[in-house]
Amino acid sequence: MNDVPQLHQDRPVHIIGGGPGGLAAAAALRAHGVRAVVLEKSDSVGASWRRHYDRLHLHTTRARSALPGLAMPRSFGRWVARDDVVRYLEKYAEYHELEVVTGVEVSRVVRAADGEGWVLHATGGRELTASEVVVATGYNHTPRIPDWPGRDTYKGELLHAGEYRNPAPYAGRDVLVVGVGNTGAEIAVDLVEGGAARVRLAVRTAPHIVRRSTAGWPAQLTGILCRRLPVGLVDRIAPRVARLSVPDLAEHGLPRPDTGLYTRVKEGAIPVQDVGLIAAVQSGKVEPVAAVEEFDDGAVVLADGSRIEPDVVIAATGYDRALEGLLGDLDVLDARGRPVTHGARSPHQAPGLYFTGFTNPISGMLREMAMDAEKIAKHIARGTSRAARAQGR
Repeated sequence: MNDVPQLHQDRPVHIIGGGPGGLAAAAALRAHGVRAVVLEKSDSVGASWRRHYDRLHLHTTRARSALPGLAMPRSFGRWVARDDVVRYLEKYAEYHELEVVTGVEVSRVVRAADGEGWVLHATGGRELTASEVVVATGYNHTPRIPDWPGRDTYKGELLHAGEYRNPAPYAGRDVLVVGVGNTGAEIAVDLVEGGAARVRLAVRTAPHIVRRSTAGWPAQLTGILCRRLPVGLVDRIAPRVARLSVPDLAEHGLPRPDTGLYTRVKEGAIPVQDVGLIAAVQSGKVEPVAAVEEFDDGAVVLADGSRIEPDVVIAATGYDRALEGLLGDLDVLDARGRPVTHGARSPHQAPGLYFTGFTNPISGMLREMAMDAEKIAKHIARGTSRAARAQGR
């Protein structure tokens, strides 16, 4: 990649996190002549993608999942595999000649004493100064397992979905998957195909299920269109589309949801994209059951009062953003620990602090991060140019 003329900066922009959001922001900033340094706590970029389960493919199309300035190779296919995403991120950092520092974990971000910029407290007692900070530590940061009564004394095998890699260790075993988001649904199908003796799927709230693609039309495109429509309108249209494309699974224990699709999206619940769940439920290979209420010795007690004794419980129960320690008392998080802004908007009480990758839009997370990166870079570049002109540079 050709060098880009750099704006004069006393301090670089520091980007916390070397995943797709952080790399995209760094590349966009570089394209605008702003020096950006990516700080990644692991030893390589794309660390969270390397930890995902083996069969994972993007649910968004290759063409609409690329980051700014570099297309994904056609050889990756329409639905890009996890390993190819990792390869792409490695190539992306190399192609854009990004300044990535690995093995550095930022523990605290505070306003600089002079009120200009930020100080990042990092591994080994480092104190790094930055003009602006982009927080891109990721949507799936810290695995969350509910504090079910009896969980700590449960004698069975319990793990978070983040520890699941492939079905080989569970062949011939009775497995309960808890949570019917995209991860739980896909792991359940993976277990069936990998030879698990029995697979049950604990469901608290019936999900919206959509086909990943219908007659060549990807669900992502529908999601992009829906973002421009009123929530109520999408909620009214979605059930009609579902009745045409998704069979009624109520007799198999998975009824249609009674809340609107887009209302649920706004609350953070993305529809389940079908990669085999419908067929597995119809055939009885995946058995929906009631939600988990508690653990009792070697048994799992469900919300309908039934008791089951699976060999393994896999909790596909989500992640925490875990930003409280990093951002301290800056008052930039909402009651659920999510940033109050994203993209080019900084919190009014913390100008120069940006967030990317903490939303999970119906139009695709990678696409959203690509757009955020461009917006953040333009906003920072404008500010840097104004500051340079004011100083007569």
